Amino acid sequence: MRGPLQEPGGKEAQDEGAAAASGRPAGVPEAEKGSGAGSDSDQETEGARKPGELGNDTLYLRSCRAHSVVPASCFLRQGNAPELSLRHRGLGPQGARALACALTSNPYIKRLDLRDNGLCGVGAEALAGTLSKSRSICDVDLSENWLGAEGARAVCAALVVSPAVQRVQLAGNGLEEQAAQYLAELLLAHTGLKSLDLSYNQLNDQAGETLGPALAENTGLMELSVSWNHLGGPGAVAFARGLEANIFLRVLDISYNGCGDSGASAVGEALKTNSVLEELYMGNNRISAAGALSLGLGLRVNQTLRILAVSRNPMRSEGCSGVLKSVQANPQSALELLDFSDIQVNREFDDLASSVKVILPGLCIKTAARRVEYKKEFGRLQTT
Repeated sequence: MRGPLQEPGGKEAQDEGAAAASGRPAGVPEAEKGSGAGSDSDQETEGARKPGELGNDTLYLRSCRAHSVVPASCFLRQGNAPELSLRHRGLGPQGARALACALTSNPYIKRLDLRDNGLCGVGAEALAGTLSKSRSICDVDLSENWLGAEGARAVCAALVVSPAVQRVQLAGNGLEEQAAQYLAELLLAHTGLKSLDLSYNQLNDQAGETLGPALAENTGLMELSVSWNHLGGPGAVAFARGLEANIFLRVLDISYNGCGDSGASAVGEALKTNSVLEELYMGNNRISAAGALSLGLGLRVNQTLRILAVSRNPMRSEGCSGVLKSVQANPQSALELLDFSDIQVNREFDDLASSVKVILPGLCIKTAARRVEYKKEFGRLQTT
């Protein structure tokens, strides 16, 4: 992405004079031979277009001129590629407006990545119209754009009427309590949404109390991340109650929230009845040994959870042993990985782990002393 338009002077002034003489917009480089924006390309595709129909590159260049922004060269090279990545390009609200006009007529893009572009709420509103009309885009990344409540409102309203979209990333957008209402409406209305990333936002207890009931009623979402937010005790409890009633979610990441023992206890209750969740990440949540024991109560009966990560919690060896004893008491447990990373355990825990391995030979246990690497392939955990 080229930088902002420069003030006239020196070579820049000469470029602007040449631009005026050629009829192209100032700040738009002259097309190179063989480039997607050149006349050769226009001639090659002219026969494939209807009379009077403009190509996406021409529409984009005209839109950039109308909004006084420098075109993104990678968009001009896009062609019929299914993925458009413009992350870290500094598009801003005006750049989003210019891009939206061209995207509306592009039937090829399936994945749109606009991470870290300073779009803000205004830029989100400009793109919302495109998302609501697109029948091809199924994966959208608008992370790190500080969309705020207004941006969330516009995006969520557009997604509700966009059945093609299955994966949405809204991490790092300063989303707070007000935005939670729009997100809840999205969870309730969009049954085709499969993956939602809300990490690194500012969703608090009130937001959790709004999202929890929506999660309970959601039908379709399979992966959800609310890590690195502010879901404390009350918010985590409300969220856990939603998990208890949900029958679709497979992966939940609520790490780095400060859920505390009350949140861990509520999740333990949810695991008693939830029969679909396979991966649960609860690292760094201020869960003590007492909270770990409450969480373990759900593990005594749960038969679907494969991965449980509770690393960096102050549960000590006592809490880790309590969780492991609960697993030991459940011969129908599906657990493949117990992650106690960065928690110091004693010899008693090691002895217990050895006896549990006899019952569940496929279970891998990770502690501060056991740093084993794992990878997942085809939905199953594999040791490397």
